[in-house]
Amino acid sequence: MKLVIASNNFNKIREIKEILGKAFDPIISMREAGIDLEVVEDADSFMGNARKKAEECARLLPEAAVLADDSGLCVDALGGAPGVFSARYSGEGHDDAANRAKLLDALANIPFEERNAHFGCAMVLLRPNEEETTAYGMVNGKILFEERGQHGFGYDSLFLYEPAGLSFAEMDAEQKNAISHRHNALMLLLAALEA
Repeated sequence: MKLVIASNNFNKIREIKEILGKAFDPIISMREAGIDLEVVEDADSFMGNARKKAEECARLLPEAAVLADDSGLCVDALGGAPGVFSARYSGEGHDDAANRAKLLDALANIPFEERNAHFGCAMVLLRPNEEETTAYGMVNGKILFEERGQHGFGYDSLFLYEPAGLSFAEMDAEQKNAISHRHNALMLLLAALEA
């Protein structure tokens, strides 16, 4: 069955193809499916936003399977913030540098041992005449006091993955993708499909 990913992010699509390639053929982006859709992500959870994107895309593609995800950073000391507001933590728009600066400011007086955080990724798969399939993947880490590394995007340069002793921005894409929240969600989704 054809799978349409409710995204046009090339790196995300490549990772999904690598993991779900045996379950679906072909796997294409919204753009490749001829859809130009901007979904307002106003749900109060990653799963709610992923479901909204999947449902809006599936309405336009009733014959295809549709996969949508939503993800972000959750910091324990901030009660789970920025959470669903990760991309617009510093205000409307997607200003990664301003978001990181606001996060560092919010954690200015928090000691390292209390700077626990995780990246979370919710996935919703809708298939014609099938029950919804969902998965939630996480990766735990700590928030650094200053940025480290040149790779990645978003909060990667502040997120320390302790087993490797590296920030996500110090890892290459292959290293990060092997342990990322999206990878973990995809593996759970694949396990659910195989079951």
